[in-house]
Amino acid sequence: MPVVSVFFGIVIRMFYREHGVPHFHAEYQGQQATFTFDGELLAGALHSKTALRLLKEWAVVSRQ
Repeated sequence: MPVVSVFFGIVIRMFYREHGVPHFHAEYQGQQATFTFDGELLAGALHSKTALRLLKEWAVVSRQ
């Protein structure tokens, strides 16, 4: 899956051929989760509150 962004140890990936709700994959310290571009968690888990906050901010800024 292509890497779209990397910041503060968080890796964002997207694959253009996936179906369903538009989403991205995030990985942080070995944990993986899938989010909508509204910052809503779809699957997986990230246990860092800071990483979750940063991902939600990234999602909102990136959907434009």
